[in-house]
Amino acid sequence: MGEMTDPFAFPPGFQVVVVGGAGDIGSAIAALFHARGAKVVATGHDRAALDRSALARLPAVDLDVLDVTSDEAVAAFAARFERVDALVNCAGILARDEEFRIETFQRVLDVNLTGTFRTSTAFRPHLAASRGSIVNIASMNAFAALPRLPAYCASKGGVVMLTKALALAWAEEGIRVNAVAPGYIETAINSEGRKDIAHRDRIAARTALKRWGQPEEVAGAVVFLTMPAARYATGTVYAVDGGFLAG
Repeated sequence: MGEMTDPFAFPPGFQVVVVGGAGDIGSAIAALFHARGAKVVATGHDRAALDRSALARLPAVDLDVLDVTSDEAVAAFAARFERVDALVNCAGILARDEEFRIETFQRVLDVNLTGTFRTSTAFRPHLAASRGSIVNIASMNAFAALPRLPAYCASKGGVVMLTKALALAWAEEGIRVNAVAPGYIETAINSEGRKDIAHRDRIAARTALKRWGQPEEVAGAVVFLTMPAARYATGTVYAVDGGFLAG
């Protein structure tokens, strides 16, 4: 019998692009891919964000600036690659209360939803050639809305359905498309809100595990969905929310 390959191991030269890798969740995802032996390129919206990122301490991870709202920038970025096996889309913004202004609403959708479509489309030829996969970062708020974040909630709901639509559309090309929906994760984007101890504890109490999550606890689901072990998974949304949505 031939030697069995490890379904939880990446083949040699496995290349992943983590869009939005400068953020807390993105950098945790990129760092885990790196630790598992993948070649990693991660992006941030500007050089300062990349320099602040935990990834700046990992010289083997290539860091690049990318504006996901620019068709030209995304196309030029994708054209630099010869091979890509996995694309992770986790560039995202929110603006509490400000999202009721149409300009802000449109900006949030352009980054979170249209940006995900832009990068997925740009890397489609690479992923078809490698029979690779996409993992989009959605949110628990695709399913449980928040009153101060109409654009964020709408954009993440859109990411869920975009994930399913692209999974159906690109399956014949061998491209799998899945999403991970984090719950309340301790990141810089919510650090101000967590200063309200009553607010922080109320959210923790609402979860089954009675605590907020950490970025590293999201990364494992993302990395798994790109592995050979997950090759029959496509069009799915994997919640990592401490049981918030369970009841």
